[in-house]
Amino acid sequence: MTSETRVLATYVADLEFSDLPESVVTRTRLLVMDHVGIALRARHAADLNDAMATALQSLGLAGGSSIVIGDQQGYSSAAAAFYNGNLAHSLDFDDTHARGSIHPSAPIVPAAFAAAQMTGANGQRLIAGIVAGYEVQIRLSIALNPTEHYNQGFHPTATCGVFGAAAAAGNILGLSADQMISAFGLCGSQAAGSMQFLADGAWNKPYHTGYAAMNGLVSAVMASKGFIGTAEPLEGSKGGFLRAYAPNPVPAEVVSELGERFETMKIAVKPYPSCRYGHAAIDALISLKAANDIDYRSVESVEVGLPKTGWSLIGDPEATKQNPKNYVDGQFSMAFVGAVAIREGRMGWDDYETHLKDKDTLALCRKIRTVVDDGVQAHYPANMSGVARVRTSGSSFEEMVVIAKGEPENFLTDSEMRDKFDTLVGPYLDAGTLEALAGSLLQLDRESGVDALLDSTRSSRPASLKAV
Repeated sequence: MTSETRVLATYVADLEFSDLPESVVTRTRLLVMDHVGIALRARHAADLNDAMATALQSLGLAGGSSIVIGDQQGYSSAAAAFYNGNLAHSLDFDDTHARGSIHPSAPIVPAAFAAAQMTGANGQRLIAGIVAGYEVQIRLSIALNPTEHYNQGFHPTATCGVFGAAAAAGNILGLSADQMISAFGLCGSQAAGSMQFLADGAWNKPYHTGYAAMNGLVSAVMASKGFIGTAEPLEGSKGGFLRAYAPNPVPAEVVSELGERFETMKIAVKPYPSCRYGHAAIDALISLKAANDIDYRSVESVEVGLPKTGWSLIGDPEATKQNPKNYVDGQFSMAFVGAVAIREGRMGWDDYETHLKDKDTLALCRKIRTVVDDGVQAHYPANMSGVARVRTSGSSFEEMVVIAKGEPENFLTDSEMRDKFDTLVGPYLDAGTLEALAGSLLQLDRESGVDALLDSTRSSRPASLKAV
C-alpha cells in the first residue's frame, strides 16, 4: 500500500494550474486578495512590527530582494516568508476552515510568495502552489482530529501549516515527488505550535504561522538541493506526525478524494477580526440589536452558546474572558467581541483600541456568559455555529446562527470582499495604487510575476491609524 506521504508528495509535484476547476481558481484569487489586505494593514497596525523589523535586522536577514507586504525594506526569502506569515495572522482576521479548525492562508501564501519571487514564477504557478498547500494542510488537520490535537496543546494552523507551506513552495520550485517526500520529511521535525499563548495574550500565535511559512520554504529549498528528509514523516511508527501529535488519527483522511474534492472551496473568510468560533454568535448579536433596537445600557445578561471546542478557546476561563487586558485577549474573548457587537452593531479591527479602554464595554463584558450548547454542538464540526440569548430590563431575545457569514455556504459577495480589502488598505495606498493592486489580485492568474504586485503594497501615503 502506498504511504500517505508518497501520495501527497506525488499530488503536489504533479499539480498544474490546468488541473484546477475555474471555481477553485476564482476562490483562490479572492483568498489571496483577502490575505494581502490583512497583511498590509497589519504591517502598519500590529504591535509586533517594531520587534520583528529590528530582530530581523539584527539577525542579518534584512537587505535582501524579497518583499514583505507593505514594508519598504527588502529581506531574505526566508525572512520575508517569516515576517509575512506573522503579519497575516496578527489581526486574527484571516481565513479559516471549519472542519480542519485552522487558518489556511497565513502559513501558505507567504511561503508561496517567497518561492515565486525566488523563481520568477507567474500567477498561474503561484495559484497552483497555493492550492497544493491548502489541500495538504487542511487534510492533515482533519486526519489528526482538531479537537484532540488542540486538547494536547497544539495549534494545528502551525503544526499542519509547515507541511502546507512546504507543499506550496515545493510545487512552485518544481520539486519531484521524491524531493517533495524529503521536504515533508524535514517538516516532520519542525511541526510546532503551542496553545499556551492563550494564558497571557502573548504574540506566539502569529509567530507560529510565520515560523511555519519560513520552515516550509526552507524544507522545500533544502530538498530541492538534495538534502534528504525522512521518508515516512506522516505515518512512520518511530514518531510520525499523525501518531505523535494526536491520540486517534485517521490517516485515510489525508488522501481522501485527493484531486477530486477541493477543500480549498471550504475555506471561509472573516468579516470580524477575532477567533472564528465566535462569529456566528456575533452575527446573532448584531442581528438581534438591529431587529429589536437594543440599547446596550438596558442589557441585564447575555448567554452565548458555542460548540465545546470553541467554548474552550473563547469562553473558558470565564473570569479571564470577561476581563481582557490586550487585543490578543480580546480576539479570544466571546465576552469582549459580544459586548462590542451588541453595543456598536459591528466588530472591526479599530474597535479593539476603542473598547479595550472603555469602562462601559468592559462592564458589559462581565454580563456575558459563554456556555457549551447542545443545539450548537450538534452542528459541529461541519459548522462553527452559535446562539445568543439577550435579556434586557423589559424583554428577552434569542437567535441562533448555524452558518456564520463568510462560510463557504454563506460566503462574502465579491462586493463585500472588495469592501473589506479597501477598508484594510485604504489608509495606506492612494486611489490609483489601490485600484491597480486590487485589479492585479483579482486577475492573479494573468500576472507574469509577483514582484510588481508585492512592490505596489508599499505605502504611497502616510496614515495616522495607531496600533492597539
